[in-house]
Amino acid sequence: MSDQLLDEFKTPFQSFPFDKVKTQDYLPAIKKLIEEGKEDINHIVSNEDEPTFENTIIAMEKVGRKLSIVSGAFFNLNSAHTSDEMQALAKDISPILTEYSNDITLNDKLFTKIKSVFDRQDQFSLSGEDQRLLEKTYTDFTRNGALLNDSEKEELRKIDNELSKLSLDYSEKVLKETNSYELHITKEDDLRGLPKDVIEAAEHEAQSRKKEGWVFTLQFPSFFPFVTYCDNRELRQKILTASSMRANQKNENNNEENIKKILNLRNKRAKLLGFVNHADFVIQNRMATNVETVQDFLESLFEKSIKKARQDVQDVFKFAQASGLKDELKAWDYSYYSEKLKKEVLDFNDEDLKPYFSLDKVIRGVFSVASKLYGLSFKENNKIPVYHEDVKVYEVYNEKNELVSLFYGDFYSRESKRQGAWMTEFRGQYIENDVNVRPHVSIVCNFPKPTSKTPSLLTLNDVRTLFHEFGHALHGMLSNVKYETLSGPNVLWDFVELPSQILENWCYEKECLDLFAEHYETGEKLSSEMLEKIKKELSFQEGRQTMRQLSFAAIDLAWHVTDPSSIHSIYEFEKEVMKKFQILDPVEGAIFSTSFGHIFAGGYSAGYYSYKWAEVLDADAFELFKSRGIFDKETANSFRDNILSKGNSEHPMDLYRKFRGHDPSIEPLLKRAGLL
Repeated sequence: MSDQLLDEFKTPFQSFPFDKVKTQDYLPAIKKLIEEGKEDINHIVSNEDEPTFENTIIAMEKVGRKLSIVSGAFFNLNSAHTSDEMQALAKDISPILTEYSNDITLNDKLFTKIKSVFDRQDQFSLSGEDQRLLEKTYTDFTRNGALLNDSEKEELRKIDNELSKLSLDYSEKVLKETNSYELHITKEDDLRGLPKDVIEAAEHEAQSRKKEGWVFTLQFPSFFPFVTYCDNRELRQKILTASSMRANQKNENNNEENIKKILNLRNKRAKLLGFVNHADFVIQNRMATNVETVQDFLESLFEKSIKKARQDVQDVFKFAQASGLKDELKAWDYSYYSEKLKKEVLDFNDEDLKPYFSLDKVIRGVFSVASKLYGLSFKENNKIPVYHEDVKVYEVYNEKNELVSLFYGDFYSRESKRQGAWMTEFRGQYIENDVNVRPHVSIVCNFPKPTSKTPSLLTLNDVRTLFHEFGHALHGMLSNVKYETLSGPNVLWDFVELPSQILENWCYEKECLDLFAEHYETGEKLSSEMLEKIKKELSFQEGRQTMRQLSFAAIDLAWHVTDPSSIHSIYEFEKEVMKKFQILDPVEGAIFSTSFGHIFAGGYSAGYYSYKWAEVLDADAFELFKSRGIFDKETANSFRDNILSKGNSEHPMDLYRKFRGHDPSIEPLLKRAGLL
């Protein structure tokens, strides 16, 4: 059966044959594709002709395409629809892929050829994109050990192998902790304050577990409404404490030792490669270029936000007191009273909006936005294989009726899916032999499933999440470069969030909301008054929200600039770093880092600052759309041609300047967030 993964896929659009592949097929297929990749590398190395851009760099670009597709599908599946068998298999597959990657980057003869081309680049007639690929190839090799001696290379292999195992183990423990908890409620009185659809979903969850009453879990669509709306303070404390203690309890799922090992290995690796620490290694290859720039950026935002953040929390505390809270405001009170304050100040809350945001209509809405901006159309195709019955696939076409992409949408929460939302590609875009190979793009979310009585209803934050991930998807779909290595979202990490975060802005504009926001029962549109209130929500409690994001970026950076040998207690270290940002006392004994998958298992290590960095870009960029009209075709064409289609074929700051006409300004972000 593994031949299904080795031969050309006999599926519509050569889409991944999920329906034909069993879990046990992946390992033999990946091993076989690795062997083929090694043979291709040997052909490059053994070529006796003088190294050229074509016989070395372009030849390298073609190596391992099928392996990337198969392994990429496997690891997305391991996140989106995993099982014990798949998790066990990931522990076998990850090390051999790491070893294979090291076999390439630590190949002396191969690097000698690459360096020869790099040193003689003026002798070749290279386009700007050719030059970018050459520089990236050379840099990737040097940053991954090509200049080390043999004993150092062997040490690097051991480190990378161990890191690949640790990140998998970290993720598994977070997922197990998330799935192992349930809050089982049998008294109807304990449900007071909870919205009807949330209660229905909890009843459905209880029935699926063959229990009476209602079951709430740590899955976001269950957990978040509970801490936001449940009147029972004791139960809010109970479920928030459970969430805050994930992978931090005295059991087999504790992640503290994993964190220590990961930090030590990352630091050791960075020093081996000649860097001061892991953050120095990571940020050198970002727009920010150095740790000091990031630290200054975060401190500047902190100084501009702290006063507003303190005022935000004080406003919630005063409101809570006026509402009868006799105690101090605690972590499990904040969302509850903040939402009630929003209802009083803005005269609406998330529950008022949810009936207007049924998932099916929001999906049609984001498709309409893509149509108005970029001329895209979406046609569902239920004959394309999927890995779960909930996944939908669409053919995406441009105004010339040319295929742009396949788009997979996996929207509902389930126990086999890790938390959060993300975008991935099952196939990247590239041009070869005058054929523009189009990408297969997927987004994965965790929205509530519909019940027998109610469709899947989204909060405004859920809508923003869908637009965010769809922005990433557009970056992949509209890519139009020569080399897959440089295509779509394969950009510098602190630029990758611009396409996603800018699209969130449309969620607050009347012209956009009018496309899809209508009551699922009555068909009523959102009123103009409500639309104005939604706009004001952008700055509501934004000081505190900014402080929260800055705290995540700060702890991430602190873990990766500090000598790990000086960190004796994960809890005490985190507590010390976070206290600068915490206006509310944290849950006693809680450690956020033990479930901070972004930085310990998700590729954002020493890079979480990217979210705020990209917010500066997206707020500044959206100012241009606002000044000309949010669906202005000339502006949209410029954003597509200078940002979305270009991938990493040019330096991101050059691309940004071409679109915006100047360097990014922080003022639009401060204005939007109400921080001026």
